[in-house]
Amino acid sequence: MNLILLAPEDIENHRLARVTDPRRLRHLREVHRATPGDRLTLGVLGGGIGQGELLALDDREATFRLDGLDQPPPPALPVHLVLALPRPRMLARSLEHATALGVKAITLLHTRRVEKSYWQSPELAAEKIHQHLVLGLEQARDTLLPTVTLEKGFRPFVEERLPGLLEGRRGLLAHPGMAQACPRGIDDPTLLLVGPEGGFIPWEVEKLLEAGCEGIHLGPRILRVETAVTALLARLF
Repeated sequence: MNLILLAPEDIENHRLARVTDPRRLRHLREVHRATPGDRLTLGVLGGGIGQGELLALDDREATFRLDGLDQPPPPALPVHLVLALPRPRMLARSLEHATALGVKAITLLHTRRVEKSYWQSPELAAEKIHQHLVLGLEQARDTLLPTVTLEKGFRPFVEERLPGLLEGRRGLLAHPGMAQACPRGIDDPTLLLVGPEGGFIPWEVEKLLEAGCEGIHLGPRILRVETAVTALLARLF
């Protein structure tokens, strides 16, 4: 936790903040080993970043005096990530990594090689998704939550939603065997599509290319989903 992320309701009179949830308190005690008088980096969810002095810390509450939370969060990446729904454990890591890297729009998509049981996972509960996004924000000292959209049908997504997402964006389909290597250092608004374990099936690749996406690859190695997402984002932006 490189940022103590406060909810707006944690703040009193614009000067004091109180943290009461067990996860953040445990992190303050066990990782930061914080003691009264320490100055830590704080941020408000959806707002600014600054410093705060720890006034008190016990098993039930931490109290901070705020010194102006007026610094902006780091800039977002100009990308909408469309990710074939990974297995639950991999989903958690992928959400955290993408959020830490600055992705602000994520679509989780059903494809042929996505197990239908994945859609029943507790990891897709709104509260669990929120937890993983917050962990990514805390890691990167960010305060702006991504939006996460669930798309449970591939054909409706391609036919009804994809054309709108591609308006004003460059569509990049990351898939092994594509002719073009992943570009480097772009700043175009981008729609990045990443398949599941085993990749998109040929019919899905065909439909995405027909819709206007460019096929790209990361080389001959086959990577895990969370590794591929991180590598693609780092190389692209």
